[in-house]
Amino acid sequence: MLFSIATTQRSATGHAGLHRLRGKRPLTAGERGNNEWKEGNNVTDHQLPAQNVLTEFLRTSPWRSGLTESQFDRVCHEAVSREFSAGATICLRESPSEHWLAVVNGLVKVDTVSTDGRATTFAGVPGGSWFGEGAVLKGEPRPYAVVAIRDSTVAFVPRATFMWLLENSHSFSRWLIDQLNARLGYYVAMVEGLRLGDVNTRVAYCLAELFNPQLYPNTKARIDISQEEIGRLTGMARQTAYRALHELEKVGLIQVEYGSIEILDLDRLKRYALGA
Repeated sequence: MLFSIATTQRSATGHAGLHRLRGKRPLTAGERGNNEWKEGNNVTDHQLPAQNVLTEFLRTSPWRSGLTESQFDRVCHEAVSREFSAGATICLRESPSEHWLAVVNGLVKVDTVSTDGRATTFAGVPGGSWFGEGAVLKGEPRPYAVVAIRDSTVAFVPRATFMWLLENSHSFSRWLIDQLNARLGYYVAMVEGLRLGDVNTRVAYCLAELFNPQLYPNTKARIDISQEEIGRLTGMARQTAYRALHELEKVGLIQVEYGSIEILDLDRLKRYALGA
């Protein structure tokens, strides 16, 4: 499972700028003042491919199909993206929840760090996934930080846009209920694993949950993820994660390759993660 303790220190710098989808508009006061992302330059010609990537990402997101064209146009106009290097802090703990977030590509983790530098990782979030809806709904400071595990592009949808969709789109509201229900189930299973699981089941749970069809709909059978990244997600030392992965490989659940892991039997992996 993903709830665990690590004693690692964090880098706090990202790179590149914001990519807006349409035209140019000034940043709002909330955008200028918030810690979730920093102001970038206006769109230039070399940034257009990034805009196209973000547009296509929004178009293929699972909640998009029920929106009207005008509703989708508003999301496109107000969404932005930013690139972050591995190790960069995307959102600070206790920063205002002024944006709903998605990983366009890459891999990030949701965690918190104690005053002595010990990190508790709550979840890994792969490309194609939306997250952070709970904090945005409550309008409270984020009780966690978001950190890039590898070079990642993250989409930001303003809270005002998110709340407007919630109030004006029945299909979006239905999708959001399913999302919150899946998130609750994830954390219930995570706590159970924390109480009952060993190192091997924690890694199995980490891998199995990357295939949650509601939370992470785009995960493929072969995951481009290194053993070091598994260690970061589970809060284990790389050597511990290495041993656990190879134990799972021995029982025919996964195949470990350089820079990737192939899931051989997802149903068995899920049962193994739950101690069945």
